[in-house]
Formats: sequence, structure tokens, C-alpha cells
Amino acid sequence: MLTSYTPGVELDRQAQFEAEALSRRVLLHDLLRRLRGEPNALLPFAAVNELRPKGEHYKGLKTIEVDKIVGSVDRYDDFDAGFLPKEPYTIERWTRLRSAQLEGTEFPPIEVYQVGDVYFVKDGNHRVALAKVQGQHYIEAYVIELNVPVDLDPGDTLKDVILKGEYVRFLEQTHLDQLRPDHAPILFSKAGRYDVLLEHIRTHQYFMGLNEKRHVTWEEAAADWYNHLYAPTMSEIRENGILNDFPGRTEADLYLWISDHRYYLSQAIGHDVGPEEATISIQRTVHKGPMLRTLEWVSRFFQRRSPQMG
Repeated sequence: MLTSYTPGVELDRQAQFEAEALSRRVLLHDLLRRLRGEPNALLPFAAVNELRPKGEHYKGLKTIEVDKIVGSVDRYDDFDAGFLPKEPYTIERWTRLRSAQLEGTEFPPIEVYQVGDVYFVKDGNHRVALAKVQGQHYIEAYVIELNVPVDLDPGDTLKDVILKGEYVRFLEQTHLDQLRPDHAPILFSKAGRYDVLLEHIRTHQYFMGLNEKRHVTWEEAAADWYNHLYAPTMSEIRENGILNDFPGRTEADLYLWISDHRYYLSQAIGHDVGPEEATISIQRTVHKGPMLRTLEWVSRFFQRRSPQMG
């Protein structure tokens, strides 16, 4: 007996088959990120408040890169970091959309917020998930751009957003973005380090006042600190390629370490060694290897203790 062929049923079956494969892909994706110790969640749009947005403006209909969509306004718990649907009801919704797509349905543009170089979905989360799975590179979107003093990048995690929020507050206190608008971003890998920078600037302000025998304003001190302490140290770090010896760290991390090293080295020698000599000394110490560095530390420790132990 002949059976009738129903295109719609076949398309539904294909969508269901792809959804089952997608479910396995989501589980594997989650396992791999757990093994690598990487977060596997979309960025919540509420985290953008850490960046102190100064306003927004409507940019209209744009063609945007799918890979730069990193978060959602209210559905961030329903998808993983790759914008793949991870809950049964989101996969079910994805399946219906995929079936409609196979039937030739054209979807309307999504709606997004733009923050720096990334986007957060306001409307159209499942359409983005569909585009991700299909390997689509671009998608049409109505874009609202937020004005933030520090931009987000596609690889940023929630931790990065929080750290950049601290950087925003540092800029608000120092006005460095106005005093030195072309300065390279000062970013740390750990929280709480900008307070140390502020203390560096206060100390610099104090000694500038002593040296110049006048009142030095906070803005003068911040600009002079950047010109004569921070920027020269950054130049030495880059010229000597020191950051390569510290994976996972930033130039600002190394600045603090070199500053401490410079202080103790200057105390030992009896004069200020300057950023170049301190940076080279750090690099030599790193290249000695961990065992030799440990032996040197033990030796110095017992030298300091020897008068008390005698």
C-alpha cells in the first residue's frame, strides 16, 4: 500500500533530529568548559551597570556579527556561553523555530543593546541561538548603543565586567580619561588593585609638593604619575616582552610588582634605580627559574634572621 508524503512532517522530523544532536552538543560543550575551568553562562545585561552607562542612543537597523552577541537582558539563564539552549523548554522552542526555518519562514530582525564591541539581546534570544547553531556569521538587528567609559570585548566574562567596573570608578576618581584621553587601558586580573594605584598617586602628589615647594593638585599628580611612572614602566614591559613570562596577567599587574621591586631594590642600593633597571631585574629573576629563586629567597631570609639567631 502506498503511503502519502507530507513535507511538513518530514521537516519536523529533521528539526527534531537536529535538536537531539544539539542537546548532545550542549552537554559536551558544558563538560569541556568545566574541565578547562571556564564559565559557561551568558553575561546578564544588568552587569553593564558596573560600567556606569552615561546614556544611550538608537542606531537603527544594522547588520551585526553573531559571534559578538554575548549576553541577554532577561534570558541569560536559558542559554550557555555559546548561546546554545540548555533547558528543555528552550530546546523545544529552538526546534519549533528550526522547523519553521526549514519551511522557508523569514524571521524579523532581533533587538539588541550594544556595549562597546559586544551585544546583549533584548528580543530574539532563540533566533540568535538558531543562528549560532547554523554557523550564521551575521544577523539583522535593531541596535540601541549604550555610552560607557570603558568598552566590553567579545571574550569578556562576568569577572572582566566587574574588573572594568572598578576601572570606571578609578577613572572617575583620577579623571585620567580626560587628562590623558589616549592612555592605554589600565586593567588588572584581580579585584581591589585600583586602590593601590590611588595610593601611588597620593604618594606621588605628596613628594611632588615637597620637591616643587608648592601645592600640587590631584589632577596634576595623576597626570604626572602616568607620564613619569606608569607609562615609562609600560614601555619597559613591552620592549622587554616581560608579559610573555606571566600568562594570565596584565601589564597593570606587572606595574605593581615592578613598583614594589623597584622600591626594595632602591632601598638596597641606596638610590632610585628607575623603571628600566627594575624591569630588567624582574626579568632576570624570572629567567633564573623557580628553584633558584626559591634558594635565593631562603638565603636572604636566613641572612635577615642571623643576628637574632646568633
